[in-house]
Amino acid sequence: MEMALWEQIALGAVVLLVIFWFKPRIKAALKKSEEAEKDWPAVLMPIAAVILFIAFLVATI
Repeated sequence: MEMALWEQIALGAVVLLVIFWFKPRIKAALKKSEEAEKDWPAVLMPIAAVILFIAFLVATI
């Protein structure tokens, strides 16, 4: 089912409205993330745990 021209234009307008509405929040979030403390072990440890768990599951099959 193909969208009509007016539906495509309306969808484009909604997308642009959402982008402009969230732009200040996105900009503030990016600035805040640059200033945040870098905590790579908090990211890498759960990923490593999941990989090890999957490897364990594969090995037990």
